[in-house]
Amino acid sequence: MEPILEEMIKRLDFKKEQFMKFIPALEHAFVANQNSENAFAMAKYMRNNFSFFGIKTENRRRIFKEIWKQNKKEVTENAREIALELYSKPQREFHYCAIEILIKELKGNYKKDDIQNIEKLIVTNTWWDSVDTIAKYILGEYLLEFPLETKNIIARFSKSENMWLNRSAILFQLNYKQKTNFELLKVECNKHKMSKEFFIQKAIGWALREYAKTNPEAVKIFVANNNLMPLSTKEALKNIK
Repeated sequence: MEPILEEMIKRLDFKKEQFMKFIPALEHAFVANQNSENAFAMAKYMRNNFSFFGIKTENRRRIFKEIWKQNKKEVTENAREIALELYSKPQREFHYCAIEILIKELKGNYKKDDIQNIEKLIVTNTWWDSVDTIAKYILGEYLLEFPLETKNIIARFSKSENMWLNRSAILFQLNYKQKTNFELLKVECNKHKMSKEFFIQKAIGWALREYAKTNPEAVKIFVANNNLMPLSTKEALKNIK
């Protein structure tokens, strides 16, 4: 084996050993609290795209936060690696935990190349619940920290053949309020307005409805002057009198 490759493997193994306590502890707790009846219902709700331990949200977060608290240093120092490891597991509860770790640990501490992992998360284990949270709280926060990256990243996501990247390009400003780049939002809405995808039509309406809380008149004018799909129009104007 090449010395450089051998050294890299040693570093990766050492890095993995650093978070050997947190993940096994979390997995042990989830197994101990699993509920097969709930798991069946949760999987059915998610169209059987994922398996579940069957732990309801409130209880999952209670368990997760306690184990996180016990291993705080380990999680903080290895947040990215731990999140990716959790996201590679089959049970959906692990994916939720991975996202919550990244939201908390990376805010204000993003690195420019984090976009690679953000994109990987969006296109892996995909469904609306994970994608929407990642778009709003991770992709959105990342682009606030690296605003000069916005144009190229959103253009790339928007042109992708992956529908979830398209949806993320529409939704990433959900939390921006007055910081919303409405011109960019309008471009994204118009680019995808003829899509027959339910999740794209819904995303357009949701993004516009959210911005309407800041500037309802601008949203009304945009909707009136652009031929959006009925679902997008309905969602956009839902809270405007």
